[in-house]
Amino acid sequence: MSDRKYNVLFICVGNSARSIFAESLLRTLGGDRFNAYSAGVRPSSELNPFAVQVLKDKGHDVSVLRAKNFGEFTGPDAPQLDFVFTVCDQAAAEECPVWEGQPISGHWGMPDPVKVTGTDAEKALAFQHAFGALKHRIEAFIALPVESLDRIALQSAVDEIGAAPEEV
Repeated sequence: MSDRKYNVLFICVGNSARSIFAESLLRTLGGDRFNAYSAGVRPSSELNPFAVQVLKDKGHDVSVLRAKNFGEFTGPDAPQLDFVFTVCDQAAAEECPVWEGQPISGHWGMPDPVKVTGTDAEKALAFQHAFGALKHRIEAFIALPVESLDRIALQSAVDEIGAAPEEV
């Protein structure tokens, strides 16, 4: 088995909920196989409080999380990315940079829980749903034999994960 760690970046517009969920989930579930990062096209200045609460309730370390601009992952000092995923429809349509090394990329879009209106219970449910859907996708991703698949097979697998229904 390879000792190589794969660098994975999750991008969203605000980097306050969905991409933060994905980063935290991969960091927790991916073990020593992955370095997980997240960033936003237009990041919020702080993480969404509902997102932070969901992560805390599920036992995730939120002290390492912060909203970041995707510019931190470009340039000579940035980690070389192996995978780049967009997790919201807007980020997929935004102008994103050409990544050095041409990482495998995928679109795992889902509704933005930050935009849900209603009671706090309705908002919390939207965040739980987004967390659960991303957890299923991360679990499918980490189950891939990344070390033994060629680029075409990896791209196909990543696309299939993104096309799967958002079941919780």
